[in-house]
Amino acid sequence: MPHTKAPATPMDTPGRVGDLPWIEDAGRVAPRDARDMSKLFFARLRILEEGTPEFQYVRNTLIEMNLSLVQFAARRFRNWSHGEMDDVLQVGTIGLIKAIDRFDLSREVEFATFAIPYVVGEIKRFFRDTSWAVHVPRRLQELRTTLTRAREELAVRLEREPTIQELAGYLELSEEEIIEGLVASNGYVAGSLDMPNDGGEDGQSRHIRALVDVLGEPDAAMEFAEDLHTLAPLLDRLDDRERKIVEMRFGSEMTQVQIGDALGISQMQVSRLLKRVLAKLRTGMLTDA
Repeated sequence: MPHTKAPATPMDTPGRVGDLPWIEDAGRVAPRDARDMSKLFFARLRILEEGTPEFQYVRNTLIEMNLSLVQFAARRFRNWSHGEMDDVLQVGTIGLIKAIDRFDLSREVEFATFAIPYVVGEIKRFFRDTSWAVHVPRRLQELRTTLTRAREELAVRLEREPTIQELAGYLELSEEEIIEGLVASNGYVAGSLDMPNDGGEDGQSRHIRALVDVLGEPDAAMEFAEDLHTLAPLLDRLDDRERKIVEMRFGSEMTQVQIGDALGISQMQVSRLLKRVLAKLRTGMLTDA
């Protein structure tokens, strides 16, 4: 909110700042006292010029005095944080600062009532933007939350897990939308490859192995088969002598001397012909690829 310019008021000596008390450690002010003192500080903030030392003191004191609001709001997200509580408090403080900058005493609304939605909004935005292992559209993120709540409520009512049809009827959505939301939920958490895999019959296994131990590996034979498939038409483009040399060298595994004797040419000629043929085939495979 814009701040009207006040007559210049120098920072007084510690003890008072203008008509406000000097608070050495505002973070230790009790929440009840902070509520009453915040009104005095907000009234002063409205008439101070932004950027002045007194403005900075009043604004920073308001932030420190009301950090308990951030801690209060953050407790709602303890089960979501997974060790990220410091980050939650940090983004919640951003919401508190936004609330302080936009609060207007003339509205006759308690600051805590005004600030909590800002703090909670920043925290929710943090989880929305960082918690999903795979990015999914905002619509599906919100549908996941709705589905989770609906499944819990129906499970209590039905004393079993609800079906897709029952979820669709309860939420007044199509079954396709329910399925889409359930599939999107899989992107919320990514499982570690080091996670133990209990894959035995009836959930029992003699040897507990990590998921990475049972994943498939690239099959070299598949790549070899693809190469042969690419090579076949290139071999058809060779002339008879070139194709004969390739067949003797790589099919019959004959030496260059043996090939030269069979074709009536020198070993040096065989070497040059092989290099030329292999270069032609290599170029052809790279071009096709």
